[in-house]
Amino acid sequence: MIRTLMLAAFAAATLAQGTPQFEVASIKPNNSGDGRVMMGMQPGGRFTASNVSLRQLIRNAYGLQESQIVGGPDWVANDRFDINAKAEDGFVAPLTPPGQVGPIQLMMRALLADRFKLVVHDEEREMPIFALVLNRPDGKLGPQLTKSNVDCAALTGRGRGAAPPPPPAPGQPMPCGIRIGFGNMVVGSSPIAQIATVLSQFAGRMVVDKTGLAGAYDMNLTWTPDNLPQRPPGAPEPLVNGVAIDPNGPSLFTAVQEQLGLKLDSQKGPVKVLVIDKVEHPVAN
Repeated sequence: MIRTLMLAAFAAATLAQGTPQFEVASIKPNNSGDGRVMMGMQPGGRFTASNVSLRQLIRNAYGLQESQIVGGPDWVANDRFDINAKAEDGFVAPLTPPGQVGPIQLMMRALLADRFKLVVHDEEREMPIFALVLNRPDGKLGPQLTKSNVDCAALTGRGRGAAPPPPPAPGQPMPCGIRIGFGNMVVGSSPIAQIATVLSQFAGRMVVDKTGLAGAYDMNLTWTPDNLPQRPPGAPEPLVNGVAIDPNGPSLFTAVQEQLGLKLDSQKGPVKVLVIDKVEHPVAN
């Protein structure tokens, strides 16, 4: 089913429903040629992005992978922008689990509709995917994937007004949630479907959970990324959990098999994609 989403109308509708919106926003072209990209929420409800493409902004706003964005002119991926936007006073950015849409994503969608005149629609297409399946016939899991017995609702004090616990220090177990580092992913008490969603960021395709495993799991996955950064002479080696990255270490696919007892199996399946129908260069301000 195709659902056309007129985002300009969407922005007005969500505002009427009380959805948080950026009160003011500045967008300027970035012609520096710098390869570094920065994007995120800052204290005081301020969203800043430096040297980002519109395609990157769409990915962030809709929680998609690169392969899920279809269409649009070349400048959507090639032109770079600096953005400085501010939410209403008192806005606090909540933590949104991977795969779910939060108020920050809704504010970004409205911004893209208003300033880039972005119009998109959803489609479902048959595309290459990776199915996350059990690697062994007996179903035995690897040493780095274990069933969790943590009650995250009790730990965070949900419903009792208690503050959530601080994030663990690097190298320490993750009691609840997901922490991603370079060549490392630490998971605490999360369902396999959520783990599969995050693995999609590194596998180059959508990863779909077909393990049949129920409940929540703890995981600590370490692999050697294909795109190791160039290290300047004399600079220290990058560390993962306090250990230097081994350039000859396992790939993501090998690590999933050896450490988790799972497998990324190449298949075809239905994938939700976002088709760009219309977009315009923003007027700098």
